[in-house]
Amino acid sequence: MALRQQLFGNQGDWLEHTLAHAGDTLPETEGRLPDGSRIRRRALGVLELTPARAEANANQEALIVSAGVHGNETAPIEVLNGLLEELLEGHGSLACPLLLILGNPAAMVAGTRFVDVNMNRLLHGAHRRADYQGRPEAARARALEDHCRAFARTHSGLALSHYDLHTAIRPSHREKFALYPFVSGRQVPSAQCDFLLEAEVETLLLQHKEGTTFSSFSASELGAESFTIELGKVRPFGQNDLGRFTGIRDALRRRFRGAPAPRPARTLTVFEVVHEILNTGEGFQLHIPDDVANFTEYAPGTVIWDDPDTCYRVGERPEAIVFPNREVPVGQRAGLMIRARD
Repeated sequence: MALRQQLFGNQGDWLEHTLAHAGDTLPETEGRLPDGSRIRRRALGVLELTPARAEANANQEALIVSAGVHGNETAPIEVLNGLLEELLEGHGSLACPLLLILGNPAAMVAGTRFVDVNMNRLLHGAHRRADYQGRPEAARARALEDHCRAFARTHSGLALSHYDLHTAIRPSHREKFALYPFVSGRQVPSAQCDFLLEAEVETLLLQHKEGTTFSSFSASELGAESFTIELGKVRPFGQNDLGRFTGIRDALRRRFRGAPAPRPARTLTVFEVVHEILNTGEGFQLHIPDDVANFTEYAPGTVIWDDPDTCYRVGERPEAIVFPNREVPVGQRAGLMIRARD
């Protein structure tokens, strides 16, 4: 009880504490888990855990796991909170350093994707743009970058991985899929592919350029093996069927405890980006229904978008679409056209 009170005050757990103090600036505090590992609250919604024994880290790794960068994507938040509860209750010993992050507390309280600006477009330095100055989500993005940098420096001798967990607004023909940020010359390690399969994520999308997402920041700047992982459908707190998220829960639990990886029984389906749709401004039209599911496939010759100067049609082979959104600001991504790798 003393540890919980030290970390979470009168709130019962990490999630409840984060929601109760959204917008507050809190001092750092720390304590010890039942196995002797150190746990530090670095800031609201940011916890750093260090194993009691360095030699227990059989996989020689450090992990950053984030959820709630979009505040209404609640299932991964609940999964991460549940895994922390296991450690607080002494169910298993921590093997590797962890940085656990609940990204956007204000949006979590509001039950919205974001409050002012989409925070997953503010990372990798995008928060420094003049039009974002003074916006709370830009300040939060900057602070999260700083916490991740400090964690990476502290554990520079270990292999660093970052998993940014999400759920999607729209339906998907492939419910669980991961996005691998672009870093020139980099290939996806087989061990990371095996982890995704262990987490019941059977689809991987290779991104084609650096972005301003959380995973792109950690991949490009920190050298982490980073993934944005989409795990299902957006639902409010308390309305998630957490039985649909046992794959990612069990896979992360294994990594936290340093256990060996199981042998994968399947293989990943890998997609590549063939075209990025940008809102080009006046006259831009996206010819995709608002309710279309991710990974919907379109036949060769189908007009996907146009404006007074350009018309994009599907090429000689079918292409699928992910993340279509006609409402994004001018210059931002309105969707991606993708194709399965041969």
